[in-house]
Amino acid sequence: ITMNVQLRIIAVSICFLTFLNAQVTIVHCGVLIDGKSDNTSKVMSVLIDKGTIIDVLEGYMDPGTGDTAIDLNNYTVLPGLMDMHTHLSGESNPKKYMERFTLNLDDYAYQSIRFAERTLMAGFTTVRDLGGPVNTSLRDAIKKGHLIGPRIFSAGKSLATTGGHADPTNGMKFKLMGDPGPAEGVVNGIPDARKAVRQRYKHGADLIKITATGGVLSVAKSGENPQFKEDEIRAIVETAADYDMHVAAHAHGAEGM
Repeated sequence: ITMNVQLRIIAVSICFLTFLNAQVTIVHCGVLIDGKSDNTSKVMSVLIDKGTIIDVLEGYMDPGTGDTAIDLNNYTVLPGLMDMHTHLSGESNPKKYMERFTLNLDDYAYQSIRFAERTLMAGFTTVRDLGGPVNTSLRDAIKKGHLIGPRIFSAGKSLATTGGHADPTNGMKFKLMGDPGPAEGVVNGIPDARKAVRQRYKHGADLIKITATGGVLSVAKSGENPQFKEDEIRAIVETAADYDMHVAAHAHGAEGM
């Protein structure tokens, strides 16, 4: 989203409202897309109280004592977008696969700050981070107002089987591979499946992410073959339900889906 298209996301402004002492924040919108009707509306005011939109009125409402006005009369305003599959700790580039050998958790944390702010400024005000080493801490830092970024629903570290799509040791030489287990997101059998979910819950995850198959970027013979047994997936889903958590799945290919 650039200045050239004159687009502003209303919920981007909302993210900063907790830092204001205003009673009500009034956004003056040149053009408003409300996300419900098929039509746009011109010269509108959106009233926000403590981060919640409380009214939408025609015309530009004058702020009262203690209120704050945000002038977007030259812009188009719409509700924030949602991205249900992000990985804010990194981005795809030729150096990505070397980062696990060269970056520490602190490095991932620092670069995730940049990616979170970039995501918000692109208009995405709510995201699901479906696998990463620092996404839960990033979520909490944004909630507390320490960082600028979207609302995050975090899956913590993704779950895989040994050698599966999210096994963190894939592609390493044998000496470095070791034998990662549930703590690292690697599951083999029903007990591991249940323990991995409980560890994610313990670490503050909002949901569970499994990699049910390989993928186009997998170190694998096939990106479509199933990598979990049905009883393992069932154990994950049932255990997640005990904690009122949903399960998201990476899945390629008809059988894997």
